[in-house]
Amino acid sequence: MMYDQQRAQQPPSKTPDPTKRRGPQPSRTEPARERDRATDPVLLPQNERDELALRLQQALDTSTDKPRQAVEEADAVLSDAITRLTAALTEHRRLLRTGWQDEDTELQPEELRLTLDQYRQITELLLRL
Repeated sequence: MMYDQQRAQQPPSKTPDPTKRRGPQPSRTEPARERDRATDPVLLPQNERDELALRLQQALDTSTDKPRQAVEEADAVLSDAITRLTAALTEHRRLLRTGWQDEDTELQPEELRLTLDQYRQITELLLRL
């Protein structure tokens, strides 16, 4: 019984309050973001992604024997990836804009909301890079 009395007199344990944590806080929309990652727009077709990944892997595989050639190939792969992604993003934006910029087309709020959501998805995808 003495133990319980002593324990009762001690201050409560200092368990950190998750609402007062420092550092990055998970946003309230984190589950939604996780769900969105599964539905992120695909910027490059799988065959192009596979080709770039294969070229990069081949460069890495030759890095011991031919380091300069490996770096040159890795640079070329990165350049190709940037070019292809830029073209894909430009096309994606063009398609989004054609859906809402036409002054003659009267869009419903739901259509605008869906377009806004597509802008959000692509922007968040880029910001995660």
